[in-house]
Amino acid sequence: MWKNVGYYNGEIGPLEEMKVPMGDRALYFGDGIYEAACVANRVPFALEDHLDRMYNSLRLLEIPFWMERDQVRAELQKVIEAAEEAPYHFLYWQVSRGVAPRGHAFPPAEVAPTLLAYVRPHRMKDLNQPYRLISLEDNRYKLCHIKTLNLIPSVLASQRAAERGCDEAVLHRGSRVTECAHSNVSIIKDGIFKTHPTDHYILPGITRMHIIQICKDNGIPVDETPFTMAELMDADEIIVSSSTKFCSPACEMNGTPIGGKAPELVKLIQEKYVEKFENETAN
Repeated sequence: MWKNVGYYNGEIGPLEEMKVPMGDRALYFGDGIYEAACVANRVPFALEDHLDRMYNSLRLLEIPFWMERDQVRAELQKVIEAAEEAPYHFLYWQVSRGVAPRGHAFPPAEVAPTLLAYVRPHRMKDLNQPYRLISLEDNRYKLCHIKTLNLIPSVLASQRAAERGCDEAVLHRGSRVTECAHSNVSIIKDGIFKTHPTDHYILPGITRMHIIQICKDNGIPVDETPFTMAELMDADEIIVSSSTKFCSPACEMNGTPIGGKAPELVKLIQEKYVEKFENETAN
């Protein structure tokens, strides 16, 4: 067993010693997709939801991935089982279009896609620690619903947030809020959970999807329509959500206090989400 475990096309070893061929199209073009999930008790949380999104991203990018779900599930479990014991693990995996000489067009049909994965210990975020946010214009392209490896705009936005001592950057196109650099963002106003629709401007977040269901199961109305930066600033609560950090409220935007007006709804959503996580990853 290793603390950090790497996997590439069936080969498993210490992450620090693994090698990737220089011809992998992920290196030249970011030509691939990825997923990430939390693991507890060696059980990956919401794996079927992640696999649904993975195969949809592959379809949209026209990557002819040959592995069926059962085999992907089994390969990922091998990586998890090879990791040293830890309370929680972070599981990452990606599929690229394959290894071929550099050329923008797709490689020949006989070139098989590659599967890369790794597992490392994970520290769960304190859900009671609110996010400090900044806002930035969303300058990404219009394929945000595909979980591709092309993340430079998100990297730059995350760096701007870090430079200002903040945790996340909320992106907007004009006045319309889309999502964060590496999270979804939703609001609560007058008891209604409001979140951007799952169109090509946002990633269809797994945690976002689960929160919507939690709201519906607990009598909290859901409104999947776009909202503005002005609405966000005036919201009772702002909720930032992701697969590895779950969901937490925000307390500040560009140095101005926000939210904090419906803590009971935030607590309910968080408690139900943690309950779901614990139930699905229990031994």
